[in-house]
Amino acid sequence: MTTLLMAVPGAAPALSQTCDSLTPGPTGRVVAISDGDTIDLDSGLTVRLVGIQAPKLPLGREGFETWPLADEARDRIESLVMGKTVTLHYGGETRDRHGRALAHVVVEQDGEDLWVQAEMLRSGLARVYSFPDNRSCLDLLYVAEGQGRAEGAGIWRDPYYAIRDAAHPETLLEREGGYELVDGRVLNAEAAGSRVFLNFGRVWREDFTVVIERAGLRVFEAAGIDPLSLDNAVIRVRGWIEVDDGPRIEVTHPEQIEVLARP
Repeated sequence: MTTLLMAVPGAAPALSQTCDSLTPGPTGRVVAISDGDTIDLDSGLTVRLVGIQAPKLPLGREGFETWPLADEARDRIESLVMGKTVTLHYGGETRDRHGRALAHVVVEQDGEDLWVQAEMLRSGLARVYSFPDNRSCLDLLYVAEGQGRAEGAGIWRDPYYAIRDAAHPETLLEREGGYELVDGRVLNAEAAGSRVFLNFGRVWREDFTVVIERAGLRVFEAAGIDPLSLDNAVIRVRGWIEVDDGPRIEVTHPEQIEVLARP
């Protein structure tokens, strides 16, 4: 049974090995780096490092503004893997709609296997970023992210990536369309039709809300988790800020939520 992640301090996971739920995939030599979470192999395969999101570069997108520290993230992963042979490991869907491999990446460093995702998180040059069809090893990745944040590494020194306060929805409105981490106490959790709402204020047209749609509720149910149990809990939720009346984040799987404290 999956449980909601508890956000607790601790050491980074052992980087000499990936978690044991992964399936080994192909190997290849890295010949190009697009950004801090995308690499190309000599086989012609493009690999999207699953489980993390590095600061984004435009990569040809007109009008797209470079996120802070995007160049540093690209340089860091380049220093780890460029020209080296890496091994892919799969823990869910293996390809995205663009045909890229969705994989955890391991490279040998100083005679040991280095889990590249965890190292990028520990360096503060990525955040945990997950999908309902690719959820393996997230507990370990959260630990690595937590260490980077505790040390004030990389992005955690930049206000652009600050953890937002659910009690200030006006600041979340300014971040519409952005991927954010938001902390707050759930004022009440309620089911309405085919949805569950986690409300962080009394004025639903203005305050921050987490929404779990029918498809997401099926994922919660399969994991044996009742989101209504989060009533009055202090949580951290991550996702894309939308505005529908007030600001909100849609949650599609339990791992988007970390429990900071329960009543």
